[in-house]
Amino acid sequence: MALLPLNLDYTDKDFASLRARLFDMISQVFPEWTDREVANFGNLLVELFAFVGDTLLFYQDNQAQESRLSDAQLRKSVLALAKMLNYTPEGNAPARADLLVSLDAVPLVPVVLEAGRLYETAEVTQRVRFQQLFDVTFQPGLDPPQLFVSVENSEDNDETQASNTLPDQEFVLQGSPYIDGTLVVSALNGAYTQVDNFLNSTANDRHYTVFVNENGRALVRFGNGVNGEIPQGQVSLFYRTGGGSGGNVDAFTITRLVGTVTDANGNRVNATVTNPNAARGGVDRESIQSIKQKAPASTKLTDRTVSLDDYEIGAVNVPGVARALMVTSDQVVGIPENRGFLYIVPDGGGVAPQALKDAVSTELTVARPKTITFQFFVVDAQYVTVDIAATVYFDSGASKRATVTAVEDAFAEYFRVTNPDGTPNERVKFGLQYGSDNTLPMSDLFCLLERVAGVRKVGDRDLDFLLNMVHGDLPLQFFEFPLLGSVTITDGDTGSVVLPL
Repeated sequence: MALLPLNLDYTDKDFASLRARLFDMISQVFPEWTDREVANFGNLLVELFAFVGDTLLFYQDNQAQESRLSDAQLRKSVLALAKMLNYTPEGNAPARADLLVSLDAVPLVPVVLEAGRLYETAEVTQRVRFQQLFDVTFQPGLDPPQLFVSVENSEDNDETQASNTLPDQEFVLQGSPYIDGTLVVSALNGAYTQVDNFLNSTANDRHYTVFVNENGRALVRFGNGVNGEIPQGQVSLFYRTGGGSGGNVDAFTITRLVGTVTDANGNRVNATVTNPNAARGGVDRESIQSIKQKAPASTKLTDRTVSLDDYEIGAVNVPGVARALMVTSDQVVGIPENRGFLYIVPDGGGVAPQALKDAVSTELTVARPKTITFQFFVVDAQYVTVDIAATVYFDSGASKRATVTAVEDAFAEYFRVTNPDGTPNERVKFGLQYGSDNTLPMSDLFCLLERVAGVRKVGDRDLDFLLNMVHGDLPLQFFEFPLLGSVTITDGDTGSVVLPL
């Protein structure tokens, strides 16, 4: 008799299921064993085997999950899978600011502020530190004794590693988080240049690659002597770490100058510092969700612009563009042959500035040339304001005004153009992308309202929930993009409109 049934369910792998299957198998081999009491030592062994099986299968399932880009949860797994697609995620970018440094008196001799000098915000804990990028000199007689100094939210790192002269050497930089593009490498045999890979490197090319791991540390790899020259002697590695959105501090917050300032004669000089404008440009490393979306899309993007995907992906890759839709005669009747319209939504919505449209055109005609016979136009998306009106019955004891505020927040999150990590919010899109009927589904918004804490129920679905004063799905033109308008909530018990906090 077969010990395993022919229709074995491989998804039924928890402790209870394994225990039941083990007892079923045992009963077929030892039918005389009918004692299922907990005190029976055989039952103890069965439960022990089921526990071990449950644990092993749990880890197997998680390992299988981490092998697929769409399901992986660990950054380490996502980075490895993105590397297979030749996609390099974006790392931290440092914020920059211009500081106004003032001396307490007109200098009689030069006063030099060297590059690398540190400045900080005034918090007692978790101060944000900036470093000076260039030398600045107060010349004698400067009145008023003030100069602007460019600073960056980063830190210099200088390491030395000894080459073992073996192929495929790898060095892990100790500082983190590594700022992309800041590494400068030199060895006894000369300076090295960063490349994406060694495929085109010859034996005499001093090349290296950089891979940033899940901890923000950079792994530097050199060639094997055939593809990329092997470094000799001591290898010098200079790079910068830091960056991130935490460096985007407000104006007048960078007020501490670390260390002392001296003039050319070595005399101490009193100096004060502040930032008249906010520090900007700090960006956190690319999120896992963003990598999952952009890595597969990168395989579709070539050095030419031909398909609809080429236009849309290429446009979104331009900084400042949140969403894009390319439309030709294949999608919309009436558009002439060999012409197309590229509708774009800038970050935050609204009308795209002409400079952004020009940048998109340059990207798709110069950086990634289009076909000669095709003509396209970069145009603004047409926005449709969605006004929502609903009758709501509130939970007993719930604050009605606080609940309405939570309702508005939920709808605002639903209609935002991009998610906080910079990825597109797939719940809202151009009319053409909603499907054959080009409609914003009312059911999604109705169910969202029902799930808000404090809402006991929503009124009659056919009468008490309206989009732009009409019941049902909201029709959109192919080029229209929905934006949230007003939200009006009526108390179902009193019939009066409830205002938010």
